[in-house]
Amino acid sequence: MIRSTNSITKKALSFLFVLYVLGLMVSCKNKVENTNGEIVGASEDSLLEYTSYRPHDDDMEISRTLYKDKLYGFWLGQCIANWTGLITEMDKIGIPNSQGKGAGFYTREDWGKPDQPNLWDSNKYSETIDFLVADVDSIWGADDDTDIEYIYQELLYKNRTAILTGEMIREGWLKHIKPEEENFLWVSNQAAYDLMEKGMVPPETGLPKNNPHYEMIDAQLTTEIFGFFAPGRPEVALKMAHLPIQNVARDNAAWISEFNVVLYSLAPLADPKKSIKENLDWMAAEARKQLPNDSYSAKMYDFVKAKYASGVTWEEARDALHEKYQIRQEDGYLWATQDTVCNGCFAAGINFGAGIVSLLYGEGDIKETIKIGTLCGWDSDNPTATWGGLLGFMLGKEGVEEAFGRKFADKFNIHRTRIGFPNNGIDDFYHMAEKGIFIIDRVVQEELGGGVDLEKDMWYIPKNSGF
Repeated sequence: MIRSTNSITKKALSFLFVLYVLGLMVSCKNKVENTNGEIVGASEDSLLEYTSYRPHDDDMEISRTLYKDKLYGFWLGQCIANWTGLITEMDKIGIPNSQGKGAGFYTREDWGKPDQPNLWDSNKYSETIDFLVADVDSIWGADDDTDIEYIYQELLYKNRTAILTGEMIREGWLKHIKPEEENFLWVSNQAAYDLMEKGMVPPETGLPKNNPHYEMIDAQLTTEIFGFFAPGRPEVALKMAHLPIQNVARDNAAWISEFNVVLYSLAPLADPKKSIKENLDWMAAEARKQLPNDSYSAKMYDFVKAKYASGVTWEEARDALHEKYQIRQEDGYLWATQDTVCNGCFAAGINFGAGIVSLLYGEGDIKETIKIGTLCGWDSDNPTATWGGLLGFMLGKEGVEEAFGRKFADKFNIHRTRIGFPNNGIDDFYHMAEKGIFIIDRVVQEELGGGVDLEKDMWYIPKNSGF
């Protein structure tokens, strides 16, 4: 049980959840109930006019029900990885800050051992470095790795659109984010929010002249979900994610975010005859093409991949990454000195490099990937949550449960970090996944040139010859 987020009693939670389900029935038709905790079907969205479509022989055929299970796995895997990574967030950043905190790094030997204080001397999640999860009778709390994605999903659905406008983003942020601390915003997200309060509209909020934090980590942990909304079609996923990314990021931070979006969009094309590792290798190679070859983000990816191929340990690869980019500041990576607060501990680049370490060395094993990501250093919950969500999607609900040998809570409290949602912020992964299905229904019709067959519960999606 996540003690720090489970302040709602079981009785009150049950009552609120019943109200939430009743409310959902107003906007959905042909509701298929869950039985024994299984994902048994997708519904028909009453806010969308379904049009007739004649499938082509070469269309991709994707089951909406199976995809709903995968979206459930995404939310679950992301929450597991997010909360586990929070234990070590900013514990170790290599170069100590001006107060002498954060020096050095963890190694594999530190898993299961006492957690050390972070830069702010806080340790409110767990005294031990281990998996931190919500038990079946508990509730997951939102965090910055899940809550902005939740907002974007809500905005897409409520606005009945596949492409958000700057005004939609601004209105949604101002409605659902607290104007005062603790509002769970940092660096570029906070700067963009402040600009929105003054009337500025995305993408101007992410311009370097307006937002000095444009190359921080923010966009790469809040926009990857757009990849799942365009199954197998990265070019459309990037179109959908473009403005949300530009809201807070430019240059390398934006390219890294696009890397994540491409990875997520390619996940539905994973070959079931191949291992997750083999599929990830292909997906990552395709996503690498999104990074300009002369960018430090591309060179970081290539550097870590070469270290992995050489057979050195993940700790050695991480340490070499730190030496090359934070100590020697090669390839034009200067954030270790430009950021005087914590030597670029929130920067997009070094956290991306650390993320590639955990992605490659995790080799498709969700538990191993989360472990390495948690121990890797810097903003450890962020890339860890991204890979937990990706692998959770590839495994699906039951696959995640099988990997951990247990069941987890399925309820989610968005109001831990955000505001303005129904049912006092209590949602659940079933309905979050179903809302994702409804969004994809619209994307399939309006952006992918495909169709939805409600009787067969299938999407028919024309392929992109580039992938």
